[in-house]
Amino acid sequence: MLHCRLEKLYGGKAYVGLRIPDPDTGSRQDIHAILLTKGEALVISVLNFSGFLTINHHDAIWSCQSETRHKTDKHPDPVAQVKQQASILESYLEQRGIALPEGYLSYKVILPNPKLMAAGVSDLPEVVTHDQLLNLKPESKGFFSGWIKGAFRTGKKEMQESIHEKLNFTLSTAPTWDRLELKNNKCVLGEFLEFKGKQDDLLALRNIKRSKVSRLVMQKTRMFGLAPSKLQVLYSARDYRIEGASSSDWKEITVRSNTETLFQPKNSSKVWKFKLSSIISMTLSA
Repeated sequence: MLHCRLEKLYGGKAYVGLRIPDPDTGSRQDIHAILLTKGEALVISVLNFSGFLTINHHDAIWSCQSETRHKTDKHPDPVAQVKQQASILESYLEQRGIALPEGYLSYKVILPNPKLMAAGVSDLPEVVTHDQLLNLKPESKGFFSGWIKGAFRTGKKEMQESIHEKLNFTLSTAPTWDRLELKNNKCVLGEFLEFKGKQDDLLALRNIKRSKVSRLVMQKTRMFGLAPSKLQVLYSARDYRIEGASSSDWKEITVRSNTETLFQPKNSSKVWKFKLSSIISMTLSA
């Protein structure tokens, strides 16, 4: 996944699927990811466009024509949208008592699809294409690579450690979507609803509630003979005082592997079913 790669390259922490309150509209602004290092906070919008992209700067419209369906989809200017997201995030952080140094917060639109042909994108320093992503390389002190000037902001002055810790805490407790990580290297954001399965499995899972649990990890259990396939479900209790959980904090239950999770993806009216055996982990928002 892209955010995992950025974390490994630059030693920062990526917060994915945030839903930041917008004080002007009263609604929540979806932010795909925020990459936080001691050098900067980068608001990231990832768009999986494919086909041929043209940009109408006058009308602030991006038009994407599909090669196969001969259909053109029009999108509001993503750069303007992610800029607005960064502004809303900054206001949210100020309300939580964190005033960022000038220039610390930046934003990027990432177009990772190799099947996208984009005209005029090279003139936009806020946009990073698939080819540019391939050239990302580690940089000392966690700063972004200087492989192309302006691809990512670099060289910001270091924040005081106390402010950096406050940022980590605030973003780790900010409203988010629930997140499923699947075995096919896919990530689904949305809302966990409930488990479905045999009564004894549901009884074992009764303590898995978002008010009590922050993360679940699925592990296979070896079974012999004709016994039904089982899974170990490791889960960590929610604790706002710390980030993550040590190995001693995890609790374990065993259920049938065909037990299902009902999950409603964001921007979808349909509820999806996922077998626990297809899930690597599930992160629940508070």
